Amino acid sequence: MDKEVVICRCEEVTRAQIEEAIERGLCTPRDIKQWTRAGMGLCQGCTCRSLICQIVAEKLALEVSEVSPLTFRPPVRHIKLKELAGLGGNDK
Repeated sequence: MDKEVVICRCEEVTRAQIEEAIERGLCTPRDIKQWTRAGMGLCQGCTCRSLICQIVAEKLALEVSEVSPLTFRPPVRHIKLKELAGLGGNDK
């Protein structure tokens, strides 16, 4: 795979950046996420987390199942308490 291919589209992190992080000793997807921001974008790693695990496994000669995957959270938006209570509140 080309080194300049974008792995995390949200944060524009390339394969080369992920490989550089691994070469610096960051050997878990969580460490790579903190160093490169891959997986921290709007989708919270929904599109890149499996690719990051594959790259880590490849570089460290592991099975993908041996690499603990990134955790992710759904996108969050502000909501008014009256919306939660079902009292309308769709006004701005």
